[in-house]
Amino acid sequence: MIEAFNRAMSLSGVFWLSISLISYLIALWANKKCKGHPAAHPIIVTALLISLGLYLSNTQVSEYQRAASLLHWLLGPITVALALPIYRQWQKLRHFGWRLFASILLGGVLAPVSAWLTLFVFDTPSAIQFTMLAKSITTPLAMESSAQIGGIPALAAVFVIVTGIVGAVMASVTFSLFNVESRQAQGIALGTVAHAVGTAKAIQMGEDVAAMATLGLCVNGIFTALALPVVFGLFI
Repeated sequence: MIEAFNRAMSLSGVFWLSISLISYLIALWANKKCKGHPAAHPIIVTALLISLGLYLSNTQVSEYQRAASLLHWLLGPITVALALPIYRQWQKLRHFGWRLFASILLGGVLAPVSAWLTLFVFDTPSAIQFTMLAKSITTPLAMESSAQIGGIPALAAVFVIVTGIVGAVMASVTFSLFNVESRQAQGIALGTVAHAVGTAKAIQMGEDVAAMATLGLCVNGIFTALALPVVFGLFI
């Protein structure tokens, strides 16, 4: 934390933190003006604005990561804070019981395995196939899990980010297409498949949806991080 704070207090750190926050505020404004259209999702707009800033200033991504490392550190406390909607909706969670956990585990298996199967059919290199198996959990867990099973940690981060953005952007369309009206089911799907980005989308949809998404995020992340190394150790 101290190192991240020191970097944030440097001239470069203050500049890029300011750019990041301003970009996000602009993205929120654009999303509101577009009436929440998926193409104007705040994460997409923010990423495009920061990418434009990096390009115009000829700044390497690694330099930006170091300068804005405080934002990365804050992911930890923010993730812990997600326990609040779970606590507030605890009675509902108890009501669904084992059915919730069964849904999360099933979704946590189907999403990465179907993606892996696609890569397997097209004879993609094994390292990329293994990396894809960690695509639906948060970035730190995905990078560590992929490293343990012979994947590529840096590529795992890319897969996780893309999965989260696509999940959040396409959620409303998918729910409408398949007539998924249950808010509990929507929350579980967002948290299980689209991890933290999906959970951020769920928070916008309501506290009950956010509670389910948070549960899906946490349970699937822990399950995948523990199961992948064990499975590969036994069968690979």
